[in-house]
Amino acid sequence: MTSEDTGRQPRSGTTATRAVVLAVAVVAVLLLGAAVGLLIKLPGSDSAGTPGKDSVDIGFAQDMAVHHLQGITMANTARDKSTNPAIRQLAFDIESTQLEQVGRMKGWLTLWGAPEQSTDGTHMKWMTSSSHDHSSSSDAGRAGLMPGMATSEELAKLRSLSGTDLDVYFLQLMLRHHQGGAPMAEYAARHAGVPVVRTLADNMLKSQSSEGQYMKQLITERGAAPLP
Repeated sequence: MTSEDTGRQPRSGTTATRAVVLAVAVVAVLLLGAAVGLLIKLPGSDSAGTPGKDSVDIGFAQDMAVHHLQGITMANTARDKSTNPAIRQLAFDIESTQLEQVGRMKGWLTLWGAPEQSTDGTHMKWMTSSSHDHSSSSDAGRAGLMPGMATSEELAKLRSLSGTDLDVYFLQLMLRHHQGGAPMAEYAARHAGVPVVRTLADNMLKSQSSEGQYMKQLITERGAAPLP
């Protein structure tokens, strides 16, 4: 029996259509977030009140956008490959939320006339008056990957897995990712100069803490443990 006999589209056509729909959705969400970032009336948004290039506001927006984009990549992999409804829903929620937040932060950077990423390739230098623990995180950011981020080898492994192995590894990587980004959000929530930046950072901290607890539960239910 052919696909014409069953009335179904060939699998390749379905996959291609799904990819196009996903790409359009990603662009739409990013544009929406950027529009929100640009349209919000920022206190002191004139040239005299624009955050300085070394400010917490700009550094946080640059680094957290990069951090989020990897989280979106991992969530997209899990949403497409997992067959478990709870994992797929969690991945969708993370992807949708972080896409909007990335768009918002990039909108602010455009408004401030700042580059989307650190020009010297380093991260977290804006966490200058941090505690010892935060300083350690900052050192890790300068050395390469920001805390919690997966290596290219780990991302490749995630893409290679399926079934429960995929679900567990996704949860482990994403939990570590959330935990690694928490010090940045906490620091920005306390020290950013622009109120809406502090609010966004605080909201990230709260939502990701809640998601982290849920991921720990899902990991335990699958007889596994968080990554060391």
